[in-house]
Amino acid sequence: MKKTDIGVVGFMYAVCAFFFLMSRDLKKGARIYPLCIIAILFLLTTGYVVEMLFAAKKTSGIPEIFEGFQPKQFFIVLGMLIAYLAGMYFVGFYLATIVLMAASLLYLRVPKWQILISTIVIIGLVYGAFTMFLGVKLPVGLLFK
Repeated sequence: MKKTDIGVVGFMYAVCAFFFLMSRDLKKGARIYPLCIIAILFLLTTGYVVEMLFAAKKTSGIPEIFEGFQPKQFFIVLGMLIAYLAGMYFVGFYLATIVLMAASLLYLRVPKWQILISTIVIIGLVYGAFTMFLGVKLPVGLLFK
């Protein structure tokens, strides 16, 4: 078990708590999907904690902290996420998401056909789940208001 793994688990639990608190403000019918996703994320994170505990019993000694950490890649992707939040404010959710997915996957050297397929599938799922099924209005951005 690495200290970075503990940090990731803490961060994921914080994300679950944050979105759970934010989902309480939604209409009762619109809460179902976010709560299901939060519950799945919580269960997966808890499963990872259990896996870490079993792995910690099997290993002896302390592994190197941040072994294999690539700061350049981390900070570039972090910058992309910050730009995504700004982009969502100005151009809306859909366009900002398409740009973020394409840029980050290109940076991570994912094949272009996989970028195209995954972007189409994610946008289609979000549109179907939020816009069509739940009727949630996603941000349209200042440029398109």
